[in-house]
Amino acid sequence: MSDPEVLVVLPTLGDRLDTLKITLDSVNEQRKDLGVTLVVVAPPGATAARELAASMGAVIVDDPKEGISAAINYGLAARTTEKYYAWVGDDDLFRPEGLVTLRTVLEATPGAVLAFGGCDYIDPEGRTITVSNAGRLATFLLPWGPDLIPHPGTMITLDALEEIGGFDRELRFAMDLDAFLKLRKHGSFVWTRRSVSAFRWHAESLTVANRLSSSREAESVKRRHLPAILRPVSGLWHRPIRWASAVAAGRVNAQARALR
Repeated sequence: MSDPEVLVVLPTLGDRLDTLKITLDSVNEQRKDLGVTLVVVAPPGATAARELAASMGAVIVDDPKEGISAAINYGLAARTTEKYYAWVGDDDLFRPEGLVTLRTVLEATPGAVLAFGGCDYIDPEGRTITVSNAGRLATFLLPWGPDLIPHPGTMITLDALEEIGGFDRELRFAMDLDAFLKLRKHGSFVWTRRSVSAFRWHAESLTVANRLSSSREAESVKRRHLPAILRPVSGLWHRPIRWASAVAAGRVNAQARALR
């Protein structure tokens, strides 16, 4: 196969070896369709995780222990010939042909810098709870509503990502939202409703376990991207959206319990 086209960054602490193996298998599945460079960012002490990733052809980068955004940026620095970036967590998945689907959608629109697809929410056993595939609605809501663009179901042109300076190291939860809002100035967003990824919904997930902190950080990010005249009154819609997001999360939890 020719030079790799997609740089997949996978940060891990190395404490989820069971799901990490499944995630790595899903990345390897993508290699049937296009060239992929997998970069695993892990602490030096995560020996088992690093050995597992290396056995599957991953480039191993030391976790700088400066937060998730810094970890992703260190992964991005491993770029060689790749044109596109994709991210996956150590308990998430790419669906078969997910990355090639995103690349096809992205390359079909000149000037597009970001493509996203549907994302299945799955329980710890891998059963689908619900599906997020908002399409055009996600781009409309992005500046002021909930972020419905799933990071593990997104592909971004690396040149555009480098132009915005990568991910904000000060952010712990909403670094992807911040990057998406910055990228709007560099090109268009395109989408497919086909599920290209899966997000594992469980209590240990960073955004699930810290929902209030995540919501507040997202509100702060959206506020700083608003026109100055609207920032003082942004609470008028941020609070109802926070409530609606909490209700939606409660429904997903109820659906997950029903599968047990």
